[in-house]
Amino acid sequence: DYCRDKVMVTVFLEPSTRTRLSFQFAMTRLGGLVIDFGLEQAASIAKGESFEDTVRMVDGYKPDIIVLRHREPGSASKAAEIASAPIINAGDGWNEHPTQALLDLYTIWRELKKIDGINLGIMGDLKYGRTPSSLSYAISKYDNIKIYYIAPKELQIRREVLEKIDKLVEWRMVERVEEVIEELDVLYVTRLQKERFSDPSEYERLKGSYRLTVNLLKKFRKIPIIMHPLPRVDELSQDVDSLPQAKYFTQAENGVYIRAALVKSILTK
Repeated sequence: DYCRDKVMVTVFLEPSTRTRLSFQFAMTRLGGLVIDFGLEQAASIAKGESFEDTVRMVDGYKPDIIVLRHREPGSASKAAEIASAPIINAGDGWNEHPTQALLDLYTIWRELKKIDGINLGIMGDLKYGRTPSSLSYAISKYDNIKIYYIAPKELQIRREVLEKIDKLVEWRMVERVEEVIEELDVLYVTRLQKERFSDPSEYERLKGSYRLTVNLLKKFRKIPIIMHPLPRVDELSQDVDSLPQAKYFTQAENGVYIRAALVKSILTK
């Protein structure tokens, strides 16, 4: 009961399953209370209430901690300037997803017994996905890391991400996973971010450009551990689930433990 009588408000103004539920489970298991302000409660926003006023209103009810997801990059930082309660960034548009990066690192460490010195492949929508950015920043704190960014040219990692990690890790861009898979310790797959495409035709053109299947993986002598932040669409075949290297459901489960540790560290200082 580390968080007895503490109140968390989860404010998710973009859809979420794993992140929202894992924070709620984490707080409940710590003995705290959870108030959920979800999409269905966002009526005032639909009426035109500003983001700033929404944050002030939620903070005015004196929660002990606010977990926020919003479609605008930088929204969590903006909320932190307004609110007196601590803000946890649960995803701010295409920008970042810091707590996902924490559980990703934990999963890698649990599975490989190390993080230093690994070769990491990140495959998929690296342009619009926030998890590749946050994982890149987080893993760059470790030694002798090599990152392979695996994506079509149109979906490659953003330049500002590379500028931040350029002197910290070795990195390389490739278009096909077959080029590098046997060099990898971890393959991190991400979905195409349909909701962030302004041109539906571009999404349709690119959505089949990468797909991981058992038949593809069995062509290689070495199969890395396979991770995915979920949800998946068609980039990761369900037949991969049966492989011992498939760690994405364990990865999702780890979200409860990591987020509980984070909340406890904030609320029991």
